[in-house]
Formats: sequence, structure tokens, C-alpha cells
Amino acid sequence: MKPRRTKIYFDGGCRPNPGAMEIAVVIGGVATIDHEAGMGSSMDAEWLALIAALRLAQARGITDFVLLGDAAGVVAQANGEVAARGRASAHLESFRVLVGASPAPRVRHIRRTQNLAGIALARR
Repeated sequence: MKPRRTKIYFDGGCRPNPGAMEIAVVIGGVATIDHEAGMGSSMDAEWLALIAALRLAQARGITDFVLLGDAAGVVAQANGEVAARGRASAHLESFRVLVGASPAPRVRHIRRTQNLAGIALARR
């Protein structure tokens, strides 16, 4: 039997927008939260959460995974479906550098109510 692909949830936000950012990543039911991710927009926070999710997967040696987030714009940019402009292009470049020569990870959009990382941020 083939092992299941690991689901890695990511979410970011800021209060106010733009303002102080926070990000969360959930792997295997365990949340990693950074309430002091710097200053920026909600789009910056979503990108930082996606990048953090990829870094955590790599640090844990997870090779078969899908990155799940509720920010449709960030997911579309990461998948090359929409051009990244402005600060998003720098985030996309950071993401691509982390991916390196490996196959691009699967990044999928999910509803906000399904995003365990968003739920973890909301519980603070």
C-alpha cells in the first residue's frame, strides 16, 4: 500500500492590513506559529507562510507532500498560473530558490474553513 501524501497547511495574516504579520503552518496536526513575522501586507504574510511550510517540509525530510492554503492569489502565483508582481515577485523567487532543481511542490487552494493553519491562527 502506498503511503499517503502529507498535507501541509499554511496561512498568514496581519492586523491591520498592512501591519504586523503572523503566520502558521500545520503538519500532522502540530501547529508552528510565528506571531512576529514582521511588517507587511496580508499577501506578504501568505507568501511567508507558504515559504515557511516548504522550509519545514524540507527540514523534516518530507518528500511526498502537498501545500494547502486559502490565499487563491498566492497559490495561483506559486503554480505559475498568474504573474507575480511587486513584492510578490520577490517572494516567488525565494520560493523557487528553495525548490531548487527539485520538482515543483504541489500547491493547492482550499476553503478558509478547511485550512487548519488559519484555524490555529484564529485560536490565539
